[in-house]
Amino acid sequence: MLAGHLALTVAALFTGAAFYVGFLLSTIQWWQSGDGLWLVGALLLLANWPFTLIVIMPTNNALLATPSEAASAGSRELVVKWGRLHAVRTALGAAATLVFLWAVS
Repeated sequence: MLAGHLALTVAALFTGAAFYVGFLLSTIQWWQSGDGLWLVGALLLLANWPFTLIVIMPTNNALLATPSEAASAGSRELVVKWGRLHAVRTALGAAATLVFLWAVS
């Protein structure tokens, strides 16, 4: 159960960040315990990678391609969109934390 408690701690402390560490620990806990909740949490953490590459990266690229002197209202809209997209990453981490809490209880 130690790996499970460590997975919960990592997810809670680094929601939206360092998700790969929580993924490894929760996958180990799932493998050891057979409790599918650990795998669900691991997949929620791992979901940040494709979400970042497929959904967030185009917005990042558009922002990076805009010279600062050419920034406009459209640039501001992209920054706002970027913030909303990163909130999804945080929500995935928070969901993983809740699943780990459920698994521990």
